Amino acid sequence: MQQRRWFLRVLLWRQGIKETPNGSFYKVKYKNLITEEDEPEPLIEIISADELRPMPPKSLPVLFLLHDKVDAFDNDGWWIGKITGRRGNLYSVYFETTNEVLEYPLCRLRRHLDWVNGDWVSSATRQQ
Repeated sequence: MQQRRWFLRVLLWRQGIKETPNGSFYKVKYKNLITEEDEPEPLIEIISADELRPMPPKSLPVLFLLHDKVDAFDNDGWWIGKITGRRGNLYSVYFETTNEVLEYPLCRLRRHLDWVNGDWVSSATRQQ
């Protein structure tokens, strides 16, 4: 299973820079990823339109419950996981694809949202 993660990107050009039978492609610049050159710069690459998402809506920090699906900010990206416990101000998050449990403070967690038909939808809402 492939680990899904999301990185903050800035769209450089609105028009597709390349049209193919597989869709449109866009040039993006990453906010948190840099090139591995002598003078590092923000990474720029071309990605397909179906990989682009607007920022999820901002939400106030909430207390998470056991088994809540969350996104954890780590290694410059947002990773999907599940709450497995809490110790003081730290939440334990299990990542299925790597079979790891890591701890995060509340400020590095957000409720997971799925991109469905052009809208951000919470996993709990989708199941109803």
